[in-house]
Amino acid sequence: MQIIISPARQMKSDPDALPYQSLPVFLPQAEVILADLKQRSVAELKAIWQCSDRLVRQNVDRLATMTLTEQLTPALLAFTGLQYQAMGPGVFDDEAWDYVQRHLRILSGFYGVLKPLDGIVPYRLGLSDAAQVAGTANLYQYWGDRLAEEVYREGELVLNLASVEYAKAIKPYLTPARQLVTCLFGEVHAGKFKQKATQAKQARGNMVRYLAEHQVTTLAGVKKFAVAGFQYQPALSTPTKLVFVKA
Repeated sequence: MQIIISPARQMKSDPDALPYQSLPVFLPQAEVILADLKQRSVAELKAIWQCSDRLVRQNVDRLATMTLTEQLTPALLAFTGLQYQAMGPGVFDDEAWDYVQRHLRILSGFYGVLKPLDGIVPYRLGLSDAAQVAGTANLYQYWGDRLAEEVYREGELVLNLASVEYAKAIKPYLTPARQLVTCLFGEVHAGKFKQKATQAKQARGNMVRYLAEHQVTTLAGVKKFAVAGFQYQPALSTPTKLVFVKA
């Protein structure tokens, strides 16, 4: 079983935290994206990033000196958003690190697919950002089927803990043999299931930590997840959707 998660907009550089083990598998493709971004004007970059002037200035400064082979931080430690805070990889033991390195993959608009111990630098580029690289209409077209081929290379079952934005890069390339099972985390109000973004991000991080701590490799093991009040609800679930409800 492979697990896919989204990256986070919030990142840090901490090359001394833990040695990285490898470079991203799609580093050549990331280099193409980097070269494209570096030749763009500030106005073009702002249109792509859709962020504040302060963040535009910060990321323009990053681009000016960015190299993808120096001052690298392991990917799982470089992202610092809510999901990663809940996951707490900074306190993983050796067994948990071994588990995530084998089973967890981070999807990325910039790097494509990352293993937890791949060395990366802080960047700003989401899959849905309006970047047209190498003559393509968008980043989904640029990456094509490469992300799906990579995450299914180790087996036919993928547990989807990614957002809609990132799962969208995988779903068009499913085949009858490829199983994608999505986990949803939310509450039931007036008989209707609702998922809240902040709560879901934290639950996804808790799920990764739970799977690593218990070395889970089957859907039966995933269904036993019961952290922060969430419980698996078989009545709301389907073969391709596991629903966890917070009491």
